[in-house]
Amino acid sequence: QVQLAESGGGLVQAGGSLRLSCAASGNGFVIGDMGWYRQAPEKQRELVARITSGGSPVSADSVKGRFTISRDNAKRSVYLQMNNLKPEDTAVYYCNAEATTIYGLRRNYWGQGTQVTVSS
Repeated sequence: QVQLAESGGGLVQAGGSLRLSCAASGNGFVIGDMGWYRQAPEKQRELVARITSGGSPVSADSVKGRFTISRDNAKRSVYLQMNNLKPEDTAVYYCNAEATTIYGLRRNYWGQGTQVTVSS
C-alpha cells in the first residue's frame, strides 16, 4: 500500500506564493508519474501539473508560467511551486502518484488533499 502525505497549503494573498510537497511512503513498489490535481467547490477535479519519473513535466494552460512542478526520486517526493497566485487558484490540491508493485500491478494513489486559499 502506498501513502501520500501532502503539506504546504494555506492562506495567501493574491500575487503571493506557496510551495506544496508530497511524499510517498510504503514498501514494495516503484513510483512512476506523479502530479497535482485540484478541486474547487462545485467543480470537477482537474489536472494542475504532472511529471514523469524521468522529469518531463506537463501543466494546465491556466498555470503555465506561474506554477512549476518538480520531483526528487530519491525522496519519492513531488513539489509544486506556485507563484503569482490568483483567487481562482483557490481549491483543495491533491497529490497523485502511479505506483507499480513488485508483482507488476499498477495503481493510482491519492493524497488526502491540502487547502489552498487565495484572497483578493
